[in-house]
Amino acid sequence: MPLTVQFLIDAQGKKTAVLLDLAEHGEIWEDIYDSLIAKERVFEPTVSLAEVKQLLIEHGKLSE
Repeated sequence: MPLTVQFLIDAQGKKTAVLLDLAEHGEIWEDIYDSLIAKERVFEPTVSLAEVKQLLIEHGKLSE
């Protein structure tokens, strides 16, 4: 299925934004959004699975 998009163009004719029909292309937007969020978080500190499990147990969200 071909993408149907609209571009917003400034006074100089430069493309400044793109419009996607989310009903038609929602999955594409989700992929783009997920990629942007992942790039923002690349330098965040990590937590091991063991630490997460321990925190969940301590807060009563997970049984041992």
